[in-house]
Amino acid sequence: MMSSRKNLITLILISSFALLAPSAFCGAYEGVTVTPVKKATTTSNGDKIAYPMTDSPEVTVVTVEIPPGGETGWHKHRIPVYAYVLAGELTVELEDGKKAIFKEGDAIIEVVNASHNGRNLGAMPVKLVVFYTGVEGSSNTIKVSHK
Repeated sequence: MMSSRKNLITLILISSFALLAPSAFCGAYEGVTVTPVKKATTTSNGDKIAYPMTDSPEVTVVTVEIPPGGETGWHKHRIPVYAYVLAGELTVELEDGKKAIFKEGDAIIEVVNASHNGRNLGAMPVKLVVFYTGVEGSSNTIKVSHK
């Protein structure tokens, strides 16, 4: 168990170093430009980011496309989820009625254990790259009903 936890922590530290210290990591390659997109310690609703403690970590990366007028449906995540908006504009509504709008070029630090729904209210498709830092064999997304 300790070895897997140590490996996960090492992976997180290396990834953080690559993102947060771009000149040190990529400085040896002429012409390479690294532009930080977002740095956060909390999710989009202000909750502290917490990583799952597991012997079976699994990272899943997917692309998501939401057509005009489409939505994700109400759902939640038990694990940290991060997204990058490639195109369009996504309106995310939380269970308490609060809304946030994310546009092309925005990074999203998704809420954990909070029901939410993403809607495309625009005229062009929303395109996202989504990163799930989950647990092998567990669902990354849980559909929920909404009042």
